[in-house]
Amino acid sequence: MINNESIIKAITIDDEIVKITVMEVPDRPGIAFQLFSAISKENVRVESIVQNVHRNNLCDITFTVSIEDEEKALKITQDFAGEIGASEVYSDNNVARLSVIGAAIVANSQVASKFFKALYEKSVNIQMISTSEDKISCVIDKSMSKEALKQIYLEFEMR
Repeated sequence: MINNESIIKAITIDDEIVKITVMEVPDRPGIAFQLFSAISKENVRVESIVQNVHRNNLCDITFTVSIEDEEKALKITQDFAGEIGASEVYSDNNVARLSVIGAAIVANSQVASKFFKALYEKSVNIQMISTSEDKISCVIDKSMSKEALKQIYLEFEMR
């Protein structure tokens, strides 16, 4: 049983983000370093990163940045994609990040289960998931974010 007062400290929504995806990136050492060092040189803060390995030694890299850094991050990423021969770069600013934050949150499997159940009950598709010791976050469609947030509060019986 989850004692919400002791585990869950906050449930947040950030709808001022953009998701950027680089398609068909060569899957070799140093690629992520190249991209994210170029981004960091421009003082762009990256929040979530997902890399998926595909066929033929190619992968996709998806990450989020604040909407205010969209233009800068997109330019850097497009230049990077051209240099390494990636196929395409997509950006999507119709996304939001929902997070459940608390002490040792990943140690309690019920938190993730309840979080994902709340999204399922509102038919919300999860585009990205990231976790840390004290946070579980999902990137979802922005149009669903307020209803999803309400459902998460209900699921965790918080006001």
